[in-house]
Amino acid sequence: MAASAVGLLAPAANAATSANTTVTFTLTGGALAITAPGSANLSSSTATGTPTLSGALGSTSVTDGRGNLAATWTVTVSSTDFITGGHSADETIPKANASYSSGAATAFSGTGAFAPGVVASLSGTLPATQIGGTWAGVSNNSATWNPTIGVTLLNSNNTAAVAGTYTGTITQSVA
Repeated sequence: MAASAVGLLAPAANAATSANTTVTFTLTGGALAITAPGSANLSSSTATGTPTLSGALGSTSVTDGRGNLAATWTVTVSSTDFITGGHSADETIPKANASYSSGAATAFSGTGAFAPGVVASLSGTLPATQIGGTWAGVSNNSATWNPTIGVTLLNSNNTAAVAGTYTGTITQSVA
């Protein structure tokens, strides 16, 4: 009986009043993407009319789902020459005669700001100067704008462009 009496006199063990659990998870980033219209028709001009024309390219959007702490991106713009007919020098308006102006963002989301860009010549000779717009902020974001394209109507011989329907390609890239 002496052994059982000792067990009765032992202090009770203290029960825990809190418990910690370490929780971990992974958040993966998405993609950086740009969308733009498949085609655009700028305003028309007459061969004897003004030496320039301009028009809206259509809504361009960048979506950044990468979730970066320093969420920055830059849109660069380039162009091909604009050609008609048989693509001779008289039927070619050089890409250097095209300009791009993003204008202000028409919509945006996220923490940060879109800075519009103006490219005086889409010659492509200095890509660092071909900036159509930038974003600086934090985490996921998006911006939409409607750029204006301008074209000086001089052909490769630097004389008045001949009449015709001219076609070229404006490329906007994001990185």
